[in-house]
Amino acid sequence: MANAKASTTRPQTAAWLRSSNDISQQFLAFGGRADVVSLAGGLPAAELYPVAEVQAAAQAAIARHGATIMEYGPVEGLPALRQLIAARASAETGGTFTAANVLLTTGSMQALDLIGKVLVDPGELIVAQAPTYLGALDAWRPRAPSYRPLDWTLTDPDFDATLARAKFVYSVPNYSNPTGVLVSQERRIALLDKVLEAGTWLVEDDPYLSIQLDGSPGPSILSHSVARSTRPGPYDGPVIYLGTVSKSLVPGLRVGWVIAEAGMIQNLALTKMASDLSGSLLTQAIALELMEREFDHQHSRSIVPVYRERRDALLREADARLADWFEWEVPVGGMFVWMRSKGDAIDTDALYKFAVEEKVAYVPSSVFDFTGENRFAMRVNFTRSSPEVIAEGVRRLARAIEHYLSARQQLDGAA
Repeated sequence: MANAKASTTRPQTAAWLRSSNDISQQFLAFGGRADVVSLAGGLPAAELYPVAEVQAAAQAAIARHGATIMEYGPVEGLPALRQLIAARASAETGGTFTAANVLLTTGSMQALDLIGKVLVDPGELIVAQAPTYLGALDAWRPRAPSYRPLDWTLTDPDFDATLARAKFVYSVPNYSNPTGVLVSQERRIALLDKVLEAGTWLVEDDPYLSIQLDGSPGPSILSHSVARSTRPGPYDGPVIYLGTVSKSLVPGLRVGWVIAEAGMIQNLALTKMASDLSGSLLTQAIALELMEREFDHQHSRSIVPVYRERRDALLREADARLADWFEWEVPVGGMFVWMRSKGDAIDTDALYKFAVEEKVAYVPSSVFDFTGENRFAMRVNFTRSSPEVIAEGVRRLARAIEHYLSARQQLDGAA
């Protein structure tokens, strides 16, 4: 694996790290106020949570396991759930996975944190999809890594050399946060080929797999890695796959997992032991009850039409009110629309002051950029609110933009 130190792409001072985190927390906190129409959060619709089914699963789990699931447990997690996830991975990829290939985590956020601790020392290089999931940046911030953007076209002539220095590649090929982009199968395969040549790791973060609004994303990079393997026995390739029930069931269970070759799982488990000793066997047992009868798949199928309606409501209102200033692609899955200012004419950090006055929230692009310099786009969520609330949020956002442009015009005139 790559061990070389990498130069930073920009000075990453402690002050910059603090300010970036502070800014992102301010944006998200404002979006949580009761009087604000929030298009900011990355949350499922609370009214769709399957409360009765989770309650029944909790009762079944306690009846089945008794006091055992109220104890500390194996750091790797509940063995039966690890075996189930391994069996699913084997069926979905055509490979061989065992419980030794699976680590249960407190959501996929803990998995990101553990990967950083195992693989990255200060200053070392991560090649990351850009813009990048804010939670990943926060998880790795204490490691003080350097970053280079992952260009899925792979046309950068220096990419091979960059990849050879990288500790890992971070990718979210299915409906990524924040852009909602679905990466083609051809580009997934091409990136995997590059990773295999470089001898580094490839993290495939897949939290939005269950929110397939239009069509299917096709095979995972993990599946393509399995197809490349020529060795018999359990999976031993370079892909570190992250999954979670936060979108397919409920985020409050805090059950996620890592699927990887057994040696990586052992290293992550050793690091996890120092982090939390063990995860919650109680919530893992509840997840097991639900996943054994494939309720997570059933629930996903029931919520997708609701989310599709909300996406369409957002796009319809945005077409009517925001299209003069922003452009976007229609996401075929996930939770977000990534709106880009036409000609970089609107600074979405500066716009936020006017959004506060109109009591509407979004997340500006700067917090998803590891340089903090992309200030001309915004992430807009459509899953959390009803179509009526979404429409009102877009109307407020349009008023905020008009006030922002008017104030800027006055400043330009005064100058």
